[in-house]
Amino acid sequence: MMDALHDLPNIDPALWAVPSPAALQPVAPARHAPRFLLLYGSLRERSFSRLLTQEAARLLEAMGGEARIFDPTGLPLPDGAPHTHPKVAELRELVRWAEGMVWCSPERHGAMTGIMKAQIDWIPLSEGAVRPTQGKTLAVMQVCGGSQSFNAVNQLRVLGRWMRMLTIPNQSSVAKAFLEFDEADRMKPSPYYDRVVDVMEELVKFTLLTRDLTPHLVDRYSERKESAQALMARVNQRSL
Repeated sequence: MMDALHDLPNIDPALWAVPSPAALQPVAPARHAPRFLLLYGSLRERSFSRLLTQEAARLLEAMGGEARIFDPTGLPLPDGAPHTHPKVAELRELVRWAEGMVWCSPERHGAMTGIMKAQIDWIPLSEGAVRPTQGKTLAVMQVCGGSQSFNAVNQLRVLGRWMRMLTIPNQSSVAKAFLEFDEADRMKPSPYYDRVVDVMEELVKFTLLTRDLTPHLVDRYSERKESAQALMARVNQRSL
């Protein structure tokens, strides 16, 4: 290996690490229930994104997970209040607690809602030298008022990547959501419901697969080059 580094003059040998199968075997696998935070993007009294999120939470709990749903009511606009605001503090604490997340937004004007984006914008990319979303799993869903669309889930995927999350391949988009819930606000049997089951099942699997390995999966050469003090100074720069 060291001979190969002779052809890589820009590499610091002391910080070089070759990925190895042995590092992907956790010494002591976690035994607690996988922890999931669920966000939805509407404040309507009968919010279909909230109803779909509640269905997802029931499925996650039935699969052995612990699910918590954040209520965005009262959350201020990003930068419209200090991060010590109670709703902001509640959201950030839930993000730290979670090992995986579910983001569910209505599609409005061909995009996710502002309520959905505001929640994500309040989640910091970095807190000191800690990145609270990095390496955590993510499932994305959307509800549509009309025919099926994927604009919101596509945007949520971009944000998940930006937040350095492991977004699972499967996703859910429920068309004409107002037809998919009964008078008790439970989702009716349908291929849409089956897809939600598939998505939650995949989310649990990916979370169990990766949660013990997150420190190894997110370890980067470029960040090993930075001292803890330099990293702290960089990530705490004043927002532009």
